[in-house]
Amino acid sequence: MSQGTLYIISAPSGAGKTSLVRGLIEHLDGIQVSVSHTTRAIRSGEADGINYHFVDVATFERMIERGDFFEYARVFDNYYGTSRPAVQALLAAGQDVILEIDWQGARQVREQVPDAESVFILPPSRDALRRRLADRGTDDDDVIARRMRDAISEMSHYDEYDHVIINDQFDTALADLESLVRARRTRLDRVKETRGALLEMLLSRDEGVE
Repeated sequence: MSQGTLYIISAPSGAGKTSLVRGLIEHLDGIQVSVSHTTRAIRSGEADGINYHFVDVATFERMIERGDFFEYARVFDNYYGTSRPAVQALLAAGQDVILEIDWQGARQVREQVPDAESVFILPPSRDALRRRLADRGTDDDDVIARRMRDAISEMSHYDEYDHVIINDQFDTALADLESLVRARRTRLDRVKETRGALLEMLLSRDEGVE
């Protein structure tokens, strides 16, 4: 069974990461988003195992002690983390796996999985980012200003990633993201694993073939 590839995708809030990842999964087979664990309460419309794996604090802390997380963080009194066994099982089954995490989590994962592909999504401008945040219609000016400060801080880490995609035109950005995955799947080592029988057949010595 071919080993899947781990993709780390980060972006500031409002850059369009979630929509791009959703589009990528709709376009390509054999790739999925890792479902994180959290201790926060489940919200209306969410489903356990779909949006998050919802666990209590004691369970999460036992998982920390066992070393079950690639990365985890405590945000506003709630834990969030990426399960190592769950991701490794998917990769071992030949699935490509996407981690949607911030730059701090990305650092932790890259230290443990050096051959992971990391991608940072940037907006085309600060004005465009501010408009996207405002167009949500859920936050007041003070919250938007805070989100902008957080976004600028997040964007300062773009140069820690292997690839950078500017989400100006959505279709173009999605095509760029898709091309990264397709290119990785054509690497020699991956093709040897996934299409080994074909390669052997193409190079076999058949009688009557010169």
